[in-house]
Amino acid sequence: MLIRTGYDITFETLAPTPMSFLLNVHPSRQMDLRSPETIRIDPQVPQRQSLDAFGNVVTRILAPAGRIALSADFLVDDSGRPDPVVPDAHQIPIHELPDDVMPFLLGSRYCDTDRLCATAWQLFGHTPEGWARVQAIVDYVHARIRFDYQLADATRTAFDGYTQQVGVCRDFAHLAIAFCRCMNVPARYCTGYLGDIGVPAVPDPMDFSAWFEVYLDGRWYTFDARHNTPRIGRIVMARGRDATDCAISTSFGSARLVQFEVHTDEVTEPSAARLDRAA
Repeated sequence: MLIRTGYDITFETLAPTPMSFLLNVHPSRQMDLRSPETIRIDPQVPQRQSLDAFGNVVTRILAPAGRIALSADFLVDDSGRPDPVVPDAHQIPIHELPDDVMPFLLGSRYCDTDRLCATAWQLFGHTPEGWARVQAIVDYVHARIRFDYQLADATRTAFDGYTQQVGVCRDFAHLAIAFCRCMNVPARYCTGYLGDIGVPAVPDPMDFSAWFEVYLDGRWYTFDARHNTPRIGRIVMARGRDATDCAISTSFGSARLVQFEVHTDEVTEPSAARLDRAA
């Protein structure tokens, strides 16, 4: 399967403003690129890329005063298979976990495990360890939170999502991650592209999506508490402890978002060939 994806994002600044972005496909998926994922910036400014502590590609610029637009349009090869489901994947004892996995057991900015630990054990302490326990958490969070794009809140934590019972995809992910960590299952936050591929299209504007991964049986598995069903065509851009580590844009000064469009769609080979030639 080929997926055509990209974005058009515009900011307005009052003065020269340092900004950083996590807009590239994650290095683990860059081998699947079928055309360059060049970030086009208008007006053109120097950009510098590096990897952050979580292996995400960071792009840094100094945005001039006024409007600055960032865009990309590229092709990604995908297996076309839904997220794996492995019901017999077992939970690894903490003392046997790799050192680089341990941070994903700890509380973080948006995953306030200290406020949810007692609740987690009351809700899930009776469930079997491993995949079944994670799925029980996903089922609960999926039913607990009502999706409402109009009520997005950049300061909402996992505990807030639990009490307010409303949020967007990042809030589903934060609450599920926090519950998993409370139950000693390493969990990390993911953001990226997820189009309406293999499912009925929804009328809402396309956005970047958030989901999470858990560490079972020596590898990371994908779960999605908002949709609660295996999906086709996930393209991860960034991973981290929570949304703090995976912010698509960070400005060190005033930068008002004035345009935000994301596209991700399955394409046919003739369409892909036209895009290849354009690139």
